[in-house]
Parts: sequence; structure tokens; C-alpha cells
Amino acid sequence: MFNKFLRIALALCILPACTQCASQEKEEEAPKSIASVKLIWDKDYSAFPSLEKFSGSYFVSFREGESHIFDSNGEANGKVRILRSEDGETWSPVALLEKKGFDLRDPHLSITPDGRLMVIMGGSIYRDQKLTGKNPHVSFSTDGNTFSNPEPVVYEDNPAANNEWFWRVTWFGDTGYTVSYGSGELLLLKTKDGIHYNKVTTLAIDGSPNETTLRFLPDGRMLLLARREGGNQFGCWGVSYPPYTDWDFNLLSFRIGGPDFMVLDDETVIAAGRAYLEKANRTRIWKGNLQGQFKTVFTLPSGSDNSYPGILKVGDELWVVYYSSHELRTEDGEKRAGIYFAKVPMSVFDE
Repeated sequence: MFNKFLRIALALCILPACTQCASQEKEEEAPKSIASVKLIWDKDYSAFPSLEKFSGSYFVSFREGESHIFDSNGEANGKVRILRSEDGETWSPVALLEKKGFDLRDPHLSITPDGRLMVIMGGSIYRDQKLTGKNPHVSFSTDGNTFSNPEPVVYEDNPAANNEWFWRVTWFGDTGYTVSYGSGELLLLKTKDGIHYNKVTTLAIDGSPNETTLRFLPDGRMLLLARREGGNQFGCWGVSYPPYTDWDFNLLSFRIGGPDFMVLDDETVIAAGRAYLEKANRTRIWKGNLQGQFKTVFTLPSGSDNSYPGILKVGDELWVVYYSSHELRTEDGEKRAGIYFAKVPMSVFDE
């Protein structure tokens, strides 16, 4: 069934920082017929989704606005839409979060140690269509029906910071961890309440790293998958033991944007993100291992502005939420993005 798997060569760069590697991902695409995919939201320009299970239901969060950034009045005022489903088939809106003066973006869901559903989101500030600052915000829900008004996070080591972007928060035990970018350095931060954050260390990754997802192994090791925009732009994989101040970094053999990943019980890594191909960007799923060696498994129907997936294992399926603008159009014929939801049999990763 999978006679066109893309073989990806990994050049291991186990150095204090990610450095140049040589190979690139090819244009060839894996089969697309292995997943059921449907559009679950097509209002305005919807993008940057996240997926989480909470209190027996499934939740998807994403940014909703007139376009990728600005509306028809030249304002950037993105809102965070949250959908709920009991079965992954029928989705209903439960919340629309907004805050005047902020473009709320990239909302990522997580479950706090005290059992609340948390949404961490970027808060971009624009003046005359110029980005003048960033201040991440957070919202909480105890029941999945009502959410608190977005409030700014507090970076306690630098309270005056106004150029930070906290990506996705991942909890381990009673502590949440996130990676911040925007000030010129990639910082590992920790929190106890989702609001107040302290610095753990500076992550020595070169090549203008930014969007970064963290996950944990049962033994406490922290895993990292980061996007890089400088040098060869290949993604970076990292592994660290507590207290997470010393890291081993490996460079991938391909670019990745908006990364998400999970580790299965057999230590198989499933990663998802934007693949940068010669002719188009696509939403792809990769299979890898703890050493950071990955190969393409399949490419989801996608194109133009797309990707930033969220993934979740549900029974014997991999659920994937992502956005794409390969089908939808405005009344004026311009491309616009909608939220897509795919269910993929886990058996595809046994090949």
C-alpha cells in the first residue's frame, strides 16, 4: 500500500547547537487515500488549530478572522474560536475569545494539573499594520462550556518584555513548560499556574528557531521539535534530562512549520507539520524515533496557506486537525482557509 514512502536521510549533528546538514525532502508525495478528511469549519479565515480531549469530550481551538492577519479596515483583531465534539464527527462552537487591541493567534490547548482546560495564545499588537509587540494570553475552563476572558501571562524574569511568543504549553507532573521566541533567543520557560512563567534556560539552537513543541517520556526526559528559519532551515530535534539545562540537538533533513508530535508506547514518534516542498507547501505526517530520524508516511489534502496541525491518538486512530486554503474561496474569488479534521488508522504506522 505504501510503495511510495519517501526515504529521508538524517545527518546527525549532536552538537551544542544545531548546525548545517545536507539532505533535503523531495517533492514526491505519499499516498493520500489512507485517511478520512472533512471540513469542520469554514467561517471567514480560520487557521492555526489545536486538538485536545477534556472531560470526555474533544475540543478544537483556532484563530478566526477575515484574513491571515488584517481585516478589511486594516486591523488585526483575530479571535479564538473553540469547538466541541463528543465523537469527532459533529462539532459545535462553544466559545469565541477576543480582546480589543490584540490579534489572538495560535491557540494551543492543554490540561492543567488541577483539571482545567487551558488555552495559551499569542497576542500580537499592531499599529498602522506594523507589528509593534507581542504579549501572550491565557484562558481557562473548568467545564468546557465557559471560558475565562483572555488575560496576559507574566514573564517574571522580565516583566517588561513585550516581544515574546509562548508557543505550546506541555505539562509534566505539576509543572508546565513552554518555549518562548521573539526576543532573539529561544527560551525554555516553566509555570505552575499557566499564568506566571520563569526561565529555565536558553536553548542554544542556531538558524532563527521559533515555533517549538515539547513532549515528555515517562522517565522525565523532555523532547523538543523546533522550526528553524535561518541557515538550511531544517527542523531541530532535541532531548534533555531534568533539570533540562543540558541538551543534545539533532538537525532533521527537512523543513517543518507549526510542528506537533507524540511518542507512542514503543517509542515511535509521530510528527505533523507543514512540509516545504519545491512546488507547494503541504500538511504532512512523519514517523520517527527518539534519535530524530524521520520518514514521510502520508500527505493530507492541503495547499497554499495550510498546516499547523494538532494530533491526538484516539483508540486505533490518529486524529489530526489542521487548516488549509486549497479549496475555499471568498465572494471575490480569493483563497481562504478552513479547519479540516482527519481520522487515520494507526495501522499505517506499522508499515
